[in-house]
Amino acid sequence: VQLQASGGGLVQAGGSLRLSCVASGLTFRSYTAGWFRQAPGKEREFVASFAWHGGTTFYGDSVQGRFAISRDNAKNTVNLQMNSLKVEDTAVYYCAAGRPIQSATRQAHMYTHWGQGTLVTVSS
Repeated sequence: VQLQASGGGLVQAGGSLRLSCVASGLTFRSYTAGWFRQAPGKEREFVASFAWHGGTTFYGDSVQGRFAISRDNAKNTVNLQMNSLKVEDTAVYYCAAGRPIQSATRQAHMYTHWGQGTLVTVSS
């Protein structure tokens, strides 16, 4: 199983970026997809998730209303559209796949497969 995240880069505050995560060896129709991030010196933080069954989405409080997660079944890809980026959004972003129960979708340890991470840097 491999998860390949891409789309990170340098953007000014207020700008947008779109991250993508392509999976091989598993299908996102059978796994909940999650995005997490980790800034230097901080713990890994839940960003968003897309439930495998029903497509329910969840967001972290700090990104609610600015970020949107979506799934492309044809490409077996999960995307994270990030708008109105802030300096505090700077982090390495990781995509993950797992089968957490809904109440645990924000918990990183519930995800069994992880991508390598892509760096997002937001400048002021």
